[in-house]
Amino acid sequence: MTQSSSTTLGSLPETHTSLHGDTHAPAASPMTMRERMKAAAQVASGNMLEMYDFMVFGYYAAAIGRAFFPSTDPYAELMMSFATFGAGFLMRPLGALLLGAYVDRIGRRKGLILTLTLMSIGTLTLTLTPGYAAIGILAPLLVLCGRLLQGFSAGVELGSTSVYLAEIAQPHNRGFIVAFQSASQQIAVMAAAAIGVALAAVISPPDMAAWGWRIPLLIGCLIVPVLFFLRRNLQETEAFATTHKPPHFSEIVQTIAREWRVVSIGLLMVLMTTTSFYVITAYTPSFGSAVLHLSTTDSLVVTLCVGLTNFLCLPLFGAVSDRIGRKKLLITSTVLAILTAYPAMSWLVASPSFLRLLAVELWLAVLYSVYNGAAVVYLTEIVPPRIRTTGFSMAYSLATCVGGFTPTVCTWLIHATGNRAIPGAWLALAALCGLAASLMARPYAKTSQ
Repeated sequence: MTQSSSTTLGSLPETHTSLHGDTHAPAASPMTMRERMKAAAQVASGNMLEMYDFMVFGYYAAAIGRAFFPSTDPYAELMMSFATFGAGFLMRPLGALLLGAYVDRIGRRKGLILTLTLMSIGTLTLTLTPGYAAIGILAPLLVLCGRLLQGFSAGVELGSTSVYLAEIAQPHNRGFIVAFQSASQQIAVMAAAAIGVALAAVISPPDMAAWGWRIPLLIGCLIVPVLFFLRRNLQETEAFATTHKPPHFSEIVQTIAREWRVVSIGLLMVLMTTTSFYVITAYTPSFGSAVLHLSTTDSLVVTLCVGLTNFLCLPLFGAVSDRIGRKKLLITSTVLAILTAYPAMSWLVASPSFLRLLAVELWLAVLYSVYNGAAVVYLTEIVPPRIRTTGFSMAYSLATCVGGFTPTVCTWLIHATGNRAIPGAWLALAALCGLAASLMARPYAKTSQ
């Protein structure tokens, strides 16, 4: 792979050559900035639903565990719930390969509608499935199937969203535009947390555990028609529209195998993203209440503040990466995470309080925003353009098979070691992987496209 100081993602009006030597037609006139921002909002809105579902599952993992995995041991219920939460990540690589290859053939727009459809079915399954007490073993099996379907679609949802945004952006604002993918997820974090706080104020804890946790999921189902409306009005990206011969599945597989180093570097890069994200969002409510013994409301308010911080900081640092380069942000944030994650957690667990939890989570949120503001757009730049959706999705999905189990791993590590600060060590390890990837990664050269 040849180094290059910049990567053409298809938004520029120039001619490209495919792996077979096919010459693409000149690209059409680029979108205006207003059209780009409108398209970014339309695309990111669907990505928000995926993360909303994940957050609700994480926030109410204990209640979901009691509903579908009843046991006399609360630890066993929570572990089974988090294991089901994580099982969806195991389907992501398969979804990345099969759906990613399909999207690279049918187009970014159609792919975004397909993944939204599959996600919606998974959400409905979890929302409507009766508890174990009503239908027995069928209940956890249906929930697991719903999570697996969500994972299958999510395997390419984030990749499709990021690639679409990268391809409609221009080189000088690509980091800023692509950051809206991650920023949209923060809206989901805030919405899920705010709904949780509101429900906790009007529904008693026993009722919340019995049936109240289904209300946030039902709200997610109700916004699906709006998301379909937004996505069906998207236009195809210039990069794909000017490709008159999309790659065949065999070509995509061969290219993935040939570019295994790029996929491996992407995997290491995303480990930091997924691990830090789930530490500061999905795991926070359970960590705050079950481990630190703070109130559920305190934990959800902290999560709400984390989402707001990420929402404001991600586009900012995406824009900064356009100005000073991706690597400076990637290296700085990973080094800081390695040095501070465990000490910060140790300080928190030494004397747990709302303010300490807020301070630690906001610090980790800033580090996440600095890193992710550069990492996601950089991943679109190091993957071969011919298989951009598949390659991006494979790297991201393989990483989430590890990082997505963060709530499960942290719960087990605390139980096994008795060290309540151990999630900080887990995050520092992920940051070390991110640092290694940041040092090795190079933009994909135009000459090798």
